[in-house]
Amino acid sequence: MSAPAEAHRRLLLAESDVLLEDFEMLRLRDQGEAPPRLREAIRALQIRLGRRNPPLPPATLDAAQDLVFAVQQRLMAANPKNPRPTRHAGRPTGQPVITLIREDRKWKVLALPPPTASGEDADWIDLVESTVERAWDRWCYAQQQAVRAARLRAKPLVALAVARAAWDNYWLLVQDADRIKQRVMVARELLAGGTFAARRL
Repeated sequence: MSAPAEAHRRLLLAESDVLLEDFEMLRLRDQGEAPPRLREAIRALQIRLGRRNPPLPPATLDAAQDLVFAVQQRLMAANPKNPRPTRHAGRPTGQPVITLIREDRKWKVLALPPPTASGEDADWIDLVESTVERAWDRWCYAQQQAVRAARLRAKPLVALAVARAAWDNYWLLVQDADRIKQRVMVARELLAGGTFAARRL
């Protein structure tokens, strides 16, 4: 992927994050439908992503948000360091991983990517660290929303449950990432030891 294309991908990913923030604000206000402005913004994002003449997104908040999650999944799968889309057990490739929090509240769960197609450990570790960093950003955002919900007294328990789910997801990824790095380091040491022994022979 060229540098301009990667910059465009990152820009669209940032725009999708802004749209998800709009969804959170609507939920805090107990809104059940996406306003026309938000639906048009989602449609514009789809067009910029390359889809021709997409229909106007659904009006229900859950359905419209799921569409943004799907867009994010496509953008993350397009990362040049990970040409193979990540896949979770029990679901088809490209389907967002959504966890039900409570009261029909959903949250997207991130997962660490598999080894890259190039087989380069450095590229894989870089992608793993980027995913962990993104999970941290999502927890910070969920935490801010929980504080805001508490101040506004707008479903604070639901917002707190989301923040806890975001933290659990982040911490699980941190632990998994540490195990991956440890395995890679051990494999490198074994390879280096074998090479040194071969040279001595």
